[in-house]
Amino acid sequence: MKRLVIASNNAGKISEIGDILAPLAIEVVPQARLGVAEAEEPYATFVENAIAKARHASQQSGLPALADDSGVCADALQGAPGIHSARYAGEPRSDSRNNAKLIAELQGKADRCAHYYCVIVVLRHADDPQPLVAEGSWAGEIVDVPRGSNGFGYDPHFFLPALGVTAAELDPAKKNRISHRGQALACLLDKLRSEFPKS
Repeated sequence: MKRLVIASNNAGKISEIGDILAPLAIEVVPQARLGVAEAEEPYATFVENAIAKARHASQQSGLPALADDSGVCADALQGAPGIHSARYAGEPRSDSRNNAKLIAELQGKADRCAHYYCVIVVLRHADDPQPLVAEGSWAGEIVDVPRGSNGFGYDPHFFLPALGVTAAELDPAKKNRISHRGQALACLLDKLRSEFPKS
């Protein structure tokens, strides 16, 4: 596995994934570069949507494919935005509008606990019956006032009490180590190293 198509057009995600997979010397190719359009995400769970995206990218490109599905889940909103995180405020997708809707939905609610969740799958080929699956969860709280300029998505509002900062105030390298996606990718890295020791 020397080339891997990434089933995402999110520049932030692609950069994070590329950085973390760099030790395996796997070339990460964004799907858009191969002319692969975004897949539908019709399912109610992160893992089903990730598999659907990876299968679509692999079918269209002929390459092994990696896809993640991730989002922020607020306890007081019964896990919303959840799988709808990227499009929470509708189309066109907008981080600022998504954040504004989340803050509005949480107004008057005492419970601000939330977590980021990520599941990552790798399909060796489009019909792979045994995808590699890794997941990660990152606990925090939603704050009304955004802080920080790093990261993307809900990061400026995702406060980490143990560190006293939001995800957007973290150094990107540190975020890559401790975030939901960082955890999932570290787990995936171990699985890939076991399966492809000479990669």
